[in-house]
Amino acid sequence: MTTATAPATAGPSAGLKKIAVIGGGTMGNGIAQVFATHGFDVQIVDARQEFVERAINTIGKNLDRVAKKQSWLPEQAQAIISRIQGGVGLDVVKDCGLVIEAVTEDAQVKRTLFEQLDKLAPANAILASNTSSISITRIAGWTTRPGQVIGMHFMNPVPVMQLVEVIRGIATTDATMAVIADLCARLQKTPVEVNDYPGFVANRILLPMINEAAYCLMEGVATRESIDQVMKLGMNHPMGPLALADLIGLDTCLSIMEVLHEGLGDSKYRPCPLLRKMVAAGWLGRKSGRGFYEYPAS
Repeated sequence: MTTATAPATAGPSAGLKKIAVIGGGTMGNGIAQVFATHGFDVQIVDARQEFVERAINTIGKNLDRVAKKQSWLPEQAQAIISRIQGGVGLDVVKDCGLVIEAVTEDAQVKRTLFEQLDKLAPANAILASNTSSISITRIAGWTTRPGQVIGMHFMNPVPVMQLVEVIRGIATTDATMAVIADLCARLQKTPVEVNDYPGFVANRILLPMINEAAYCLMEGVATRESIDQVMKLGMNHPMGPLALADLIGLDTCLSIMEVLHEGLGDSKYRPCPLLRKMVAAGWLGRKSGRGFYEYPAS
């Protein structure tokens, strides 16, 4: 993130001024931060007010770190945070040109949400999903505007990572694609268009690697530290697959593997039993304090 203002644009997304982000978790607050940093008014919606307040507080802390690192003027971070509001009601989407869903990776939860958003959002609004694996075509089928439904899969941490996987469903129009590609440029992100297959590109490649690392651990091939060290030092990965799984969330990893297994029907995508067991135990990674590694409360 190198700027605190939105670049001028006369492109297809020029009319977009206000957006809504549904879900204030790690991905949702990161998406909200990036949009606000680039001049957009943002509404964060979550199930409980305390979740919204936590998201805005997290954004404030992140912006303070960025301000110190980039020597911003004191008022710059405050100007960004002032563009972010939040609450528990979906009615705020009524005047938003773009709504981005960033809730849990559960198809039924998403269906209920998109059916509501379709009724509340303006007729010309684009409905986007940050889903990491669920079919955009399927999501679009839950609405009366399938041509205006698209995937915007941001990478974690959103303010730092440049890629946005832009997933086009079978009905997504060229006009919708053009708006989102132009919008990504305004956010100083790189949009990469991919087609609507289970896991898209990023997670179809990444999650089987994580799953295989879990199998290596379960079968006693090596310790967790050794598995991660092999991939860091031998493959030049910045983070080992087991540590990365903890960062993503083991429940999310399991959900994606289940989508891959069901959608592609190949046994090579069978979720590792150890992964299932850890999720059942509530060992979800960093967010729960324990996953493949332990994370003592600071």
